[in-house]
This record gives sequence, C-alpha cells and structure tokens, in this order.
Amino acid sequence: MSDKFFKSTYDLETPEDTQEHYQKWAATYEDEVAAQGYATPGRVAEALWSQQPQAQTPVLDYGCGTGLSGLALHAAGFLVIDGMDPTPNMLEVAAAKGVYRTLSSFEITDPAPLTQDAYTAITAIGVIGTGAAPPETLDLLMHALPKGGMLAFSYNDHTLADHSYTTRLNDWLDMGAARLLFREYGPHLPGMNLKSDVYVIEKT
Repeated sequence: MSDKFFKSTYDLETPEDTQEHYQKWAATYEDEVAAQGYATPGRVAEALWSQQPQAQTPVLDYGCGTGLSGLALHAAGFLVIDGMDPTPNMLEVAAAKGVYRTLSSFEITDPAPLTQDAYTAITAIGVIGTGAAPPETLDLLMHALPKGGMLAFSYNDHTLADHSYTTRLNDWLDMGAARLLFREYGPHLPGMNLKSDVYVIEKT
C-alpha cells in the first residue's frame, strides 16, 4: 500500500492544496489510516462523552472527512450527529456510514461557515493541525459555540511541535475565555509512531 498521501500531508501550504489533497485521497484514506491503527477518533469521542454523556445532544462533526469520526461519536453514545467537510469526495464516503443526521459542504476559504450558537458540542477530530486546518480554525469553532458549549479536538505530534497552534489554544485558556476540561496524550497513528493530545474545552 502506498503511503504517498501520508508523506505529503504535512507539506501542504494553502487551503486549496489541502482540499485537493484530501479530494484525491478519499478513495483510499480509510484503508491507509486503518493500517496505521488510527486511534484519535475514538479517543476524542470518548473524551467528549465523559464530559457530556447525553445521547440526544446534537454534535457538529467539523471536518468529518469520510466519517470515521462520526462512527466513533456514534459508538461513544451520541445519536444526533451532523457532519461538515469541504471535500465532496470525502462526504460521499461519509454518507454511506449511515450515522449522520445531515452532511453539508462549505468553501474551504469561507471565513465564517458556521451558524452561531447552533451547537453546544463541536468536534474537530484530526482537523486542526499541520497539513490540515490552520490555527485560527480554533477561533472559528469557539466563536460558533454559546457559553458553556464544548469543543473536543486533537493536536497530533506535528501540530504540537508548531507553536502557532499551541499558542492559540493557550491564549483562550490563559485569558479565561475557555476552561480545560480534559487533556490526554496518547496514540494517534501507532503504525507511524505518532501520538496526539486530545482536548475538551468549554467556552466560558
């Protein structure tokens, strides 16, 4: 199995590059990440459930990709899951999972694709980070939440090494605009010896 997509993921420079990359990767994405033991979706979903164990809470799975994150959220206990992703080919695969109430696309360059206060729980599983969404995506998602809303997300090792991402998170926490409810460092892609931090933060 080729790992050409993995090798180029962390070299993407623009939103358009990222969208094209994942559009091409859609057909083989799940097989490739499964071969590496992709653990982060389950870890994030379980972390959110530990803080908000309510099956009927609508969850926005932002950057849902092929739906592995939706499957993980469903397995954790959530029954009302909406997915958003800018990549049409990924959304086609996600639709076949049968776990989403709705699926929608958005322009990757849209600065405000979310409706304010529409969800009290948002996930960004393997979304914010090097080779994917930029640091300011954290701001976008937090601003979309009401006070008391929760964001569950992950930073992999590549992202943790980039201070622009960790600084953005620390700004929210240090200013008191968000409260850290959960943080755990653990497996991300064990087959590639990569780990990730999983977080749940609450907007204050």
